[in-house]
Amino acid sequence: MSVTDTPPAPPPTAASVPADAVRLGHWLTLPAQILILFIAVFPILMQLYISLTDWSPLSGRPWPRAWELWNGFANYADLMSDRRLWSAVGRTALVMIVCVPVQFFLGLGLAMLFVDDFRGKRLFYSILIMPMMVVPAVAGYMFFMLFQSGGPINDIFGTLIGRPVVIAWLSDPTLALVAVMIADIWQWTPLMFLILLAGLVGVPDDQMKAATLLGANAWQRFRTIALPRMKTIIIIALAIRVIENFKIFDTLYIMTSGGPGVATETISVYIYKVTTQDLIWGYVAAIALVILIVLSVVAVLAMRRMAR
Repeated sequence: MSVTDTPPAPPPTAASVPADAVRLGHWLTLPAQILILFIAVFPILMQLYISLTDWSPLSGRPWPRAWELWNGFANYADLMSDRRLWSAVGRTALVMIVCVPVQFFLGLGLAMLFVDDFRGKRLFYSILIMPMMVVPAVAGYMFFMLFQSGGPINDIFGTLIGRPVVIAWLSDPTLALVAVMIADIWQWTPLMFLILLAGLVGVPDDQMKAATLLGANAWQRFRTIALPRMKTIIIIALAIRVIENFKIFDTLYIMTSGGPGVATETISVYIYKVTTQDLIWGYVAAIALVILIVLSVVAVLAMRRMAR
């Protein structure tokens, strides 16, 4: 006696779903759609509207009447010739170019150390992720105190060379930016470590053991087995840190407020100053919209790379 298995029924397609069920689904998701509309779409449209005007809180008009101060694309033209803005963009890019690779390689090295079990792993793991738990403003104040002329950093250098060291870290244009980078690397390397560790743990252990039996060393196992399987995780980690590093504000503002002068003024600090001090809100809306588009393009490219 033979038994034949009944093939599973094919999943329903859009054409096979009754119209009443589709209509009901639309009604059930309508509240969520309206919520998304007000959370995402409405602020962007409002920002676009304000960016095409000279409106500010000092104009004496409510924002719905900003059209009375319509200037077309003048704010976008000013944006292209604003040297201070582009200098801030350059400093932001510099911080990103330095911090993200350092965080990546430090996080990858730590992840490779923690992928195997060893005595005291849980304790060291907890200590390692602590910087990520610190509020960025608190981290900024910590490093502000550390890099004072009479602070612990100079004391350590003085102890090492045997004489007092007085370095004005936060008053020097170059050293102030270096101090900010050190603070950012300290705080966000643990995030990179966690993401990359998750990727390493997901690599099939049987493949690594088989490669070991075939004579592959640690570098060969990592390059030929672990790294190809971690590409998606690496792209996610880098995309997150690039976008977040581009928005660096709290730690930097507490440490230097963009100074000395504008030596550490990143794009976020520049926008904050123009918004709160100059009150040129139409121009700020134009800058923020361009940044949103740029970061969205970066995110889309990263997602496409993950899909491939």
